[in-house]
Amino acid sequence: MYHNITAIPIRFAGFWMRFWAYLLDLIVIGSINRIIINPIFRFFDLSLQDPGIFAPVSIVTAVTFYGYFVLMTKFFGQTLGKMVFGLRVVTLAGKPLSWNTVLFREWIGRFISVTLFVSYVIIAFLPKKQGLHDLFVDTSVIHNK
Repeated sequence: MYHNITAIPIRFAGFWMRFWAYLLDLIVIGSINRIIINPIFRFFDLSLQDPGIFAPVSIVTAVTFYGYFVLMTKFFGQTLGKMVFGLRVVTLAGKPLSWNTVLFREWIGRFISVTLFVSYVIIAFLPKKQGLHDLFVDTSVIHNK
């Protein structure tokens, strides 16, 4: 089910709805890390306390973070947080989400957005409620029907 913004009236998801969905996604990712990743590191006697972004545990948790967003968005058009709040990622052209779009939005765009948190705040002020990562690939988040 794809939406063409010119043919179907849609409601763009605002900052707070997206914020709560993202917060729930962070809880899901943190749970995955604590239930699966951390026990594996303990089993193999690998340190969970290494400081730095290039520590093995940091790399694996980053892969979990970005992998979750990329795979959930590509295959479902939404993450678990978006599912709970009735939101979906769509292209503004109404086309299916391509791998290029999803990878750029969820990996590169999200990395930039997380680094420059203020880029999330622009969602509140743009007419199509787009974050910086949405602007890069002409996507937005809408309310499901």
